[in-house]
Amino acid sequence: MIMLGRLLVGVSAGVSMNIQPMYLGESAPKELRGAVAMSSAIFTALGIVMGQVVGLRELLGDPQAWPLLLASCLVPGVLQLASLPLVPESPRYLLIDCGDTEACLAALRRLRGSGDLARELEELEEERAACQGCRARRPWELFQHRALRRQVTSLVVLGSAMELCGNDLMYAYASSVFQKAGVPEAKVQYATIGTGSCELLMAIVSLSQETPSHCLPHTSGTMAGCMGLCFLPLKCVAVERMGRRVLLIGGYSLMACWGSIFTVALCLQSSFPWTLYLAVACIFASILSFGIGPAGVTGILATELFDQMARPAACMVCGALMWIMLFLVSLGFPFIMEALSHFLYVPFLGVCVCGAIYTGLFLPETKGKTLQEISEELHRLNFPRRAQGPTWRSPEVIQSTEL
Repeated sequence: MIMLGRLLVGVSAGVSMNIQPMYLGESAPKELRGAVAMSSAIFTALGIVMGQVVGLRELLGDPQAWPLLLASCLVPGVLQLASLPLVPESPRYLLIDCGDTEACLAALRRLRGSGDLARELEELEEERAACQGCRARRPWELFQHRALRRQVTSLVVLGSAMELCGNDLMYAYASSVFQKAGVPEAKVQYATIGTGSCELLMAIVSLSQETPSHCLPHTSGTMAGCMGLCFLPLKCVAVERMGRRVLLIGGYSLMACWGSIFTVALCLQSSFPWTLYLAVACIFASILSFGIGPAGVTGILATELFDQMARPAACMVCGALMWIMLFLVSLGFPFIMEALSHFLYVPFLGVCVCGAIYTGLFLPETKGKTLQEISEELHRLNFPRRAQGPTWRSPEVIQSTEL
């Protein structure tokens, strides 16, 4: 029964962590698309913290209470089932995939309220015209088209970097570092909660950096009702306009910096005992840096870099890649720790540096752009020679010219 339950939970996690960011990215207006999609990272971090809290010995961490601990996932499952009927279908799916303009308009009204929807509906119609005559792509077809070359490369590189950057290593190594630093064994569990709280805090800060404060009053309707908890901290935060690239570059660069200090601290712990406290600080700082960008921004890439015909396949590829990399890291970490000892973080440092460099050189900024504008920019990047001629804005002209 335990194995069956874990199988069902795994299926749910694998499906929902692919579909949820895609749905949120498709349903949100362009001014809030990044912030709404990043809410997945916030609630993932919130789930980690809640799991750590519920697992305390004083609560359900006692060996006799493990059946209740395993059954605790029933609560969020019931809440999800109760709230899903309140959520409409994605407007883009209704218009572009199903061709149902009336249902699309009804879904937009439920999501946006009674505001003016003419401009947004016009953008959806433009995207629909650009996708006319195309069919939904299968996952393996993404690797065969030159028009998707940069998108697929970015998805593979940054999706892999998110799992190979060493954040899970910090979680795995935290307890032993806390114990070596002198934290009593009975108190280590409370210090470990701080690691999850750091990621949650920075996910909220990153969300505030992605959200224009002037857009918050317009989040009325069903979307605001379902995600009101997510936007509560934003009313008192004014930081904005940093963009996806800056968050990714900053997050990976800071992780490389703290990882280097962490390695030095471990090497010097026998000579200078106080360096263990420095190693503890680096663990928290690295997790904070991970929450700044990679934790939330990476999940948005599949939604923003691919058009409606390729987006579902891209989300599937991204999700499968992340889970495979997470499995490999979890499987290989004990061997890495035994082989490299104090230098166990060095391979992950290289991943962080490569992630920052790739983002700075090859990833276009998508903040504040419509999905159709992003597609046009990526088309110019994939076919630079064609971009030297006149820029035709009509999707019908572009399609007929290519034919």
